Amino acid sequence: MRLSTTSKVGLGILVVLMAAGFCAYAYQLMNGLVVTGMSNGVSWGLYITCFMFFVGLSAGGLIVASSAHVFRIESFKKVAMPAVITSTACICCAGAFILIDLGGIQRIWRMFVGLNLTSPLAWDMIVITTYLAINVLDIVWLRKGDERKVQILSYIALPVAILVHSVTAWIFGLEIAKEGWYSAIMAPIFVASAMDSGLALLLCVLVGIKKAGVFDAGEKLFSDLGRLLATFIAVDAFFIGCELLTVAYPSTAGAIELLSIMTSGATAPFFWFEIIVGLLIPFVLLASSRRRQSEALTIVAGICVMTGVFCKRVWLLFSSFAITNVYGAPGIAYGSTIARDSSGAGMWALVGSYTPTAIELLIVVAVVSFCILAIVLMSNKLIGPETA
Repeated sequence: MRLSTTSKVGLGILVVLMAAGFCAYAYQLMNGLVVTGMSNGVSWGLYITCFMFFVGLSAGGLIVASSAHVFRIESFKKVAMPAVITSTACICCAGAFILIDLGGIQRIWRMFVGLNLTSPLAWDMIVITTYLAINVLDIVWLRKGDERKVQILSYIALPVAILVHSVTAWIFGLEIAKEGWYSAIMAPIFVASAMDSGLALLLCVLVGIKKAGVFDAGEKLFSDLGRLLATFIAVDAFFIGCELLTVAYPSTAGAIELLSIMTSGATAPFFWFEIIVGLLIPFVLLASSRRRQSEALTIVAGICVMTGVFCKRVWLLFSSFAITNVYGAPGIAYGSTIARDSSGAGMWALVGSYTPTAIELLIVVAVVSFCILAIVLMSNKLIGPETA
């Protein structure tokens, strides 16, 4: 299908944003991660937040696509290709954020020659690589219309899609040093948010490719997917409630401090935005069959869900970083340019703090632009009569 002039202008803007982000990344490579807002006190920032977010978007898409074949849901097979396309683009972006966060990209080969299989980070690298390969095979066989191979692959893809976000959760949930991450249900929380954010993205993509004249899923299927999204939102809210109750009920000093940061401290805006805008509002919008028939309201709900899940990643990550595990002076060295040029107490911190820099924001915008561009181009190229 030929792109309209407006679409070409939009894609051109995305390319410009990607170029600006590439220049920012080159600057980061030359000067090191000191150009970011990260420090010894907050060693993971916007890049890892986006990594978690995009892994979830990707996993949700493949779960929908593979479930259609595993459980033989004929209507869902119709959107298998758009779901796998969004899954592939998002997992590529998730991997890109990991590489960007490494800083010394030239030493990436050490990840392979010195792989530590006892580390959840190694598990994550293995499962993401496997996941990407599954997505590529799924696209090839869906395009060829090889139903038998797609069916077999789906039995592998479904557990791997769940596992890819579970392993990401275990990177945090098995980290005993941070009280806010150390949780037995961290993986279910991550998988639940992956299912609602991934499905929300798929609904937005379906509307987009329908408006572009590429593919129309049909009103009934669109409404059914909206109803499924409402269910996923309810499950996500339940798991968050379970986690908050588990943390709050013992009323330990650490738990009270953590809850205070989440509900009334530095990360409170993100926490309440996720609860109200990311869960309550979209659930109310999608709970009614009449409202689900409105594409506009469904898109609003989908955007609310995705922004809410992103906010969840923010408060989950940074609430724990706000509390250091070094009690008493002098604390943790900042590790920043200011700290390097200072002396005495000025270079020490007892409380973590973080603000992303312009370099980080440019790089993130570039990766997001790549994701949108990839989804648009792959949808235009791969979705057609053979996959409808």
